[in-house]
Amino acid sequence: MRTRFLALVTREGDVGLRRQAVGTSVGRVVVRAGRRRTATATILLHGAAGSWTTWTPLIVASDRSGRPLQDLVVPDLRGWGESGALDEDTDVAKMAASVAEVARSLGYSRWNVVGHSLGGFVALELAAREPAATRGVVLVSSTGAGVMDAVRHPWRAVGLLPGFVGMLVAMRLLDATGALGRTLVPALRRLRLLRLAAAPLFAHPFAIDRSVVDALGDEIRPGSFLAATRAAAAYDETRWRAISAPVLSLRGRTDVFAGHHDEKIFAALIPGFSAHLIAGAGHFAHIERPDIVLEAIRSTFDARIGTRRARAGVAA
Repeated sequence: MRTRFLALVTREGDVGLRRQAVGTSVGRVVVRAGRRRTATATILLHGAAGSWTTWTPLIVASDRSGRPLQDLVVPDLRGWGESGALDEDTDVAKMAASVAEVARSLGYSRWNVVGHSLGGFVALELAAREPAATRGVVLVSSTGAGVMDAVRHPWRAVGLLPGFVGMLVAMRLLDATGALGRTLVPALRRLRLLRLAAAPLFAHPFAIDRSVVDALGDEIRPGSFLAATRAAAAYDETRWRAISAPVLSLRGRTDVFAGHHDEKIFAALIPGFSAHLIAGAGHFAHIERPDIVLEAIRSTFDARIGTRRARAGVAA
């Protein structure tokens, strides 16, 4: 039986977290954290047009499963949520460094990391720059080589990732039109057309809770989106060869922003890479199929714990 689609939670206390603001090298970052039990954080990184609330259906689903996610560190990436604007000169390395700074400010020296879309891209850089601290990585429809190529050569990429190219063009138009562009999303919401506009992102768009669609509308920030795409276009993906942690990539079968091409590049550059396709999900598998994403997170991170114990001569 399909998991019922859950609403977003907007009060951190309702999911056992606490709001904090942390000064980092890219500016103030607001994070929700809590449920501390071990010395290893589970960092959840949202995508563009998202915030910490994007992860709350997954957190709620974990609580209902009887095996709640613990040691959670869930930041609003700079540019979204409450963390302020993303500077135009901020690159992926700086984004990842700020995540490490947040985790360490909370007392964690190692972590597992789960990243969605842009958050997956940041998670990979975090794993590359912090191999000793990063225990495992789970990607959910991560930004990859396809998006990088689409930003660099949008018209050449129309056939490969038409959904992303369309989004890129729309964001450029919204950014160029300024105040006029900012009235579009509220207008779509008033006309009840926002769900239709967001439909390509989901396998079951008309079953998704309204809070998810409204949050997407609230977090459409063309300036931050375009700054992030410029950072992705300038990134050197060969840095992924430095990743020593296991990396599992999850992708919804109907995802319009990530594809098999991305997984081929990941596999060529990341030694411990594996991939899984999720039926009944689009770009937001952690909202549409949190049961499968949870199981993948547990198997990936628990397997690493078991490997470390076995190497130390302890029964896993």
